[in-house]
Amino acid sequence: MEEYIPKDLPLNKDFETKEILKKVAKAHTALAELKGVSKIIPSQAILINALSLQEAKDSSEIENIITTHDELYKAMADNESLSKEAKEVQNYSSALFKGFQLVKENELLLVKHILNIQEELEENNAGIRKQGGTKLRNLSTGEVTYVPPQYFDDITRLLGNLEKYINDDELDEHDVLIKMALIHYQFESIHPFYDGNGRTGRIINILYLVLKGYLDLPILYLSKYIIRHKSDYYRLLQEVRTKDSWEEWIMYMLDGIEQTSKDTITLINDIKVLMDETKTKIRSELPKIYSKDLLEVIFLHPYTKTKLLVDKLGIHRDTATTHLKKLEKIGVFESIKIGNTYYFINKRLYSLLVDAVSS
Repeated sequence: MEEYIPKDLPLNKDFETKEILKKVAKAHTALAELKGVSKIIPSQAILINALSLQEAKDSSEIENIITTHDELYKAMADNESLSKEAKEVQNYSSALFKGFQLVKENELLLVKHILNIQEELEENNAGIRKQGGTKLRNLSTGEVTYVPPQYFDDITRLLGNLEKYINDDELDEHDVLIKMALIHYQFESIHPFYDGNGRTGRIINILYLVLKGYLDLPILYLSKYIIRHKSDYYRLLQEVRTKDSWEEWIMYMLDGIEQTSKDTITLINDIKVLMDETKTKIRSELPKIYSKDLLEVIFLHPYTKTKLLVDKLGIHRDTATTHLKKLEKIGVFESIKIGNTYYFINKRLYSLLVDAVSS
């Protein structure tokens, strides 16, 4: 199979068919509702922590990096004794945060930022591929399915072109959501790194929507949708290259945006209901310890340790331990002991997050 060199962006094509425009409208409606609903949770950290870790797990699973929710939530509370898989998922979450910060600070998404993201993801500075020989294979059969650009000069030229397309809205008049589909296709086709291309490309998706103002927080993650339709994802990417089948690819990505937005709206509403119920319970049964800050700490992570309350609330360790035991007594937490450490689990939050992935 010969190497494939994607064409520079913008493409001289009319993507705005009747079907695509109808789907664009639905995707925009769902995305706008998500942006609005995200404001009902008082602490941004609650949403970002909950949703980014789900995305990190799902995006890594696409690359056959498998770990459990229990291990990940324990890792959020305590970084000791992480498995290789859990560490890779945590790296994804860190890379996502780094990218979000870079976009917010610079109001641009540049190649150097993408390199920073990939470096955080892979914990190395291998950077852009400089040697040929990269081929994508079917994991089951070993058959070569795609040969990306092989030469460093081609890769860097294409990345420079992609950078311009991401940041210059004047290059074409396509809808932002259509452009996101084009950008994702282009990045995955360039395949600029030795490893981490898929995960980096999925981070670019959300950062692009934040960059263009369609979301305030990085909370729309397509990896769950891609897992559900994984074979279609890889088939459609390849059919754009071999058959110029743009419409079906764009429709796939737009459907992913619409469906994922709806799923995330449901999850955010469920978290808000649970927070309100927990607030009422604590104010009724433990009025002396209730505070807005305490409520937010309870929902910051499914697994909580005494140290989290000490750090976030500025209280003494003995006071924090007493608070957690009282909250366990009224059913807000369940505690487990692992080694010499007690973890207090917000079981209802845990169930919401796990069910959101499996549904």
